[in-house]
Amino acid sequence: MSRIGKKPVAIPTGVTVTVSDESTVTVKGPKGQLDFTFHPDMQVEVEGSESVVVKRPSNTKQHRSLHGLTRALIANMVKGVVDGYAISLDILGVGYDGKIQDNQLLLRVGFAQPAALDIPAGLTVACPNPTRVVITGLDKQQVGQFAAVVRHVRPPNPYTTKGIKYTTETIKKKVGKALGSERS
Repeated sequence: MSRIGKKPVAIPTGVTVTVSDESTVTVKGPKGQLDFTFHPDMQVEVEGSESVVVKRPSNTKQHRSLHGLTRALIANMVKGVVDGYAISLDILGVGYDGKIQDNQLLLRVGFAQPAALDIPAGLTVACPNPTRVVITGLDKQQVGQFAAVVRHVRPPNPYTTKGIKYTTETIKKKVGKALGSERS
């Protein structure tokens, strides 16, 4: 039995969870609303206003993996509508910076033109200073995906430590090639 799947998801006060017949879970909270369509084989039940329980019909490999996944996604939705999610990125390098302009994130990271990334709906992107980008939103997957897209524009270089990195990430600087013996 899945340890994660067996554990009920606690519903905090101020949050409502509803399950429709079309295999859709809707979570409403103080920060907003999220919807999720789960696999039709899974059974999601709301027990009063205290918890959500996910059950599986059989012990097959697919049902076991869907059991824990469905429960984890619902738990992330509940946390998202209560607290939200945030990821912070640092821009490292001389002359490298970022700014918000016309619902786009403009990154100057050593290319001839600034890289312009459209900010997806449902996310809030802020640049508290030119070398930091903070991405916030309700959906954990959407926040993480956009953070990965931003980092992919200029991943950190281990030889120069320039690039865009997560604030919690540490980059180990590598030693470059040493000059060999000179020929006469």
